[in-house]
Amino acid sequence: MAYNDRFIRACLKKEVERLPVWYMRQAGRYDPEYRKIKEKYSLLEICRQPELAAEITLMPVHKLGVDAAILYSDIMNPVASLGIDFDIVKNIGPVINNPIRSKSDIERLKPIDVEKDLSHILETISILDKELEVPLITFAGAPFTIASYLIEGRPSKSYIRTKSLMYGEPELWDQLMGKLGDMVITYLRYHVQSGGKAFQIFDSWVGALAPKDFERFVLPTITRIFAELEDLDVPKIYFPGVSSGELLPTLTGIKADVIGLDWRVSIEEGRRRTGGKYAVQGNLDPYVLTAPISVIKEHAKDIIDQGVKEPGFVFNLGHGLFPEAPIEKLIELTEFVHQYSEEAIKRNQ
Repeated sequence: MAYNDRFIRACLKKEVERLPVWYMRQAGRYDPEYRKIKEKYSLLEICRQPELAAEITLMPVHKLGVDAAILYSDIMNPVASLGIDFDIVKNIGPVINNPIRSKSDIERLKPIDVEKDLSHILETISILDKELEVPLITFAGAPFTIASYLIEGRPSKSYIRTKSLMYGEPELWDQLMGKLGDMVITYLRYHVQSGGKAFQIFDSWVGALAPKDFERFVLPTITRIFAELEDLDVPKIYFPGVSSGELLPTLTGIKADVIGLDWRVSIEEGRRRTGGKYAVQGNLDPYVLTAPISVIKEHAKDIIDQGVKEPGFVFNLGHGLFPEAPIEKLIELTEFVHQYSEEAIKRNQ
């Protein structure tokens, strides 16, 4: 099989014969085979076994027929190198044993040492670079989203401690953003050097901020990250997470190639709000997958019809797959997107 670069071409707004498809969290809990592996190993234990992490990364490529793989990892992995002690707790998420609450907590954060502390991640990427026939997407958590875990100590709905630091001690906040920005830049550069063919920065919870606060407290660091990685010859994706539609008009200065959209903003509106500067990715509500396949296809058809109107569209979800997502429906959805988008692109020519 020839190397499938359809995803790369779409990210760069080049012509494609059909739309590329991948799904956030496609290597994971909806797959019964993966659930059996998780009975033996935790997420972090899997990440420390490159052959196993690579095997899980490959599963959805073989089973679903997607056009890109995304590295099996977790956005929290690199913070261990900074001196953060954490665990991923079932039904909770990241739990930080030494949360950041003061100036001294921020000052004790060490610079990331990828080769020393995260060589297993790089080895996984190298294995996949040899085995994959589609591009490998690697990723990092964005500074705000990582900071929200480090400060709150666990997932939060209000982000009260995070916002208290941000509003009450802006100089400390900027210092933390600077350190986390450095971490992301260094980490992703190593990913690309090891064989990553694209990367995505997940800012899952930044939609909790008003646009003016995003512009003051977060956007400068996001802008710096993409500017400092501009020399890397791979597609660069920024996903500002859920409920982030109001933030989209602020993004027009970043050196990304693709902006990910959640399901609350249409593809056409997402393009308009970002000034038509970027390819866009998204944006099926993942919980539509609970519906009959006919309903799923109607939702997908609407997204595809908007996506093919201009070059530069990648079909995805508006957030990650959930454990109950039926694998049979994902297989059928992937086939449908490929088939229907090929017809729609021909009609538009």
